[in-house]
Amino acid sequence: MERLGTGIGWRPEIADAVERMPGVDWVEVVAENVCPGHLPASLLRLRERGVTVVPHGVSLGLGGAERPDPGRLAALAERAEALGAPLVTEHVAFVRAGGALTATPRLEAGHLLPVPRTRDALDVLCENVRIAQDALPVPLAVENIAALFSWPGEELTEGQFLYELADRTGVRLLIDVANLHTNHVNRGEDPAKALAGLPLEALAYVHVAGGVERDGVWHDSHAHPVPRPVLDLLTDLASRVRPPGVLLERDDNFPEPTELERELTQIRQALERGGRQRPTSPPAATAPRASLASTPAPAPPDHVRERLGLAQAALLSALVAGTPLPEEFDRARLGVQARALAAKRADVVAKVAPELPALLGAGYRPAFLAYAHGTPMTGGYRRDALDFARHLLLAGQPADARARRELRAWWRERSGPSPRSSRPAVRLARAARRVLLRG
Repeated sequence: MERLGTGIGWRPEIADAVERMPGVDWVEVVAENVCPGHLPASLLRLRERGVTVVPHGVSLGLGGAERPDPGRLAALAERAEALGAPLVTEHVAFVRAGGALTATPRLEAGHLLPVPRTRDALDVLCENVRIAQDALPVPLAVENIAALFSWPGEELTEGQFLYELADRTGVRLLIDVANLHTNHVNRGEDPAKALAGLPLEALAYVHVAGGVERDGVWHDSHAHPVPRPVLDLLTDLASRVRPPGVLLERDDNFPEPTELERELTQIRQALERGGRQRPTSPPAATAPRASLASTPAPAPPDHVRERLGLAQAALLSALVAGTPLPEEFDRARLGVQARALAAKRADVVAKVAPELPALLGAGYRPAFLAYAHGTPMTGGYRRDALDFARHLLLAGQPADARARRELRAWWRERSGPSPRSSRPAVRLARAARRVLLRG
C-alpha cells in the first residue's frame, strides 16, 4: 500500500489554509462535492505540488439491499481518474432504502446508517463491494462508521464483520478511530477489542476526528477538537501496525489554521508514541486464515436482498417519515437518531440553498424541522430545498407577503418550467404550480 503520510480533509472553507499548511502530505475530498471537468483551483495547485488527493464517497450505500447504482460508480471512477488518485474510499453503511426491490417508497437518509452485522447483510455487502471494485479504476477501501444505535439480533462483532468482509473481497479498510470511540460510548463496544479483531494488514489509512457528547450520546460531529480518547486509540492502533496514512477530518465550525496545525501535531505525536510501543519483530505466526477473495462465494439469492431491503426500509421510514418503530430497537436511541437526521437535513439545506434561511430568518429552522418530521427526503438535498419551499408556499407561508413573493420567485427560477403535456399527472403538476404562483 502506498505511503500517504499525514493529511487533512480538503474543504472549500479552509482551502487557502490547507495550501499554506506545513507538513501536509495528502488531502481527502468528498467525491460528490467536486466535478471532474471543473476541479477547484486549490486542488489543482496541490496536485501540481505533488500532494496526493483521495476522493471519499458518501452516497454509494454499499451496505444497502440494492446493488450499487452504475451511474454513481461511474461518477466515482471519473473523479478518481481526474484527481490521479491511488485509491477511492466509501463506507460500510446504507444511505437509502425502499424502491422497486421492496415495492415501497424510496427514501433517502441523507446520512450514513449502520448495516446489521448478520450473515445475510454480510453476503449482500460482499457482493456490492465486488461490483464496486470491478467498476473502479483504482483500489477501493471502505470505512467503519459511527452509529447511535444497534440492530437487534446481530451475529457478528465489528471486528468479525470487517475481517470477513476484507477476507472475502480483498477490499482495503479505512479505519476511523473516532468512530470506534463513538461506538464505545453509544453502543458499549470495546474499541481495543475491535482493533484486535481487525485485519490490520488490509489497512489503507486512518481517519481522526472530533465530536461532542450530549445527554450521554456521543455525536461524531467533525466540528469539534479531537478528544484525548481518540488520540489514545490512534496510539493503540499505531502500536499494532504502522498506518500507511492518517487524516484529520473537519467539516464544520472551522477553527483558525493554527488550531488545525496543532491537531495535526498531536496526531503525529500519537503516532510516534504508538510506534515506540510497536514490537520490533513480528509476532509469532498463527494459522493462516483462508482467503476467499480469489474465489468469491456465490451471490446471495434475491430473497436475501429483499429481506434486508424490507428491514432497512422499515427502519428508515420510522426515522424520517414518522411511521411506527420496528420492534426490538432501542426507542430512545432511534429518537435521538431521528432528531439528528432532521437537524442535519436543516443544516445541509441551509448550505446548498442559503437563500432560504436568509428569507425566513429565525423561522427557517423550526419551519424546516416541522416539515422534515413528516416529509422524508426522496431526491437529495437540492431537491429537498425545492420541496421545502413548495411546502411553505402551499401553506401560504411565510406570513410576510414580501418574503412570500421572494420565496415564490426563488422556487420558480430553480424548479424550471413544466413540460407541455396532456397527461393527467402533468396537468395536475401544472395546476399545483399555478396555485404556488398566485399571490
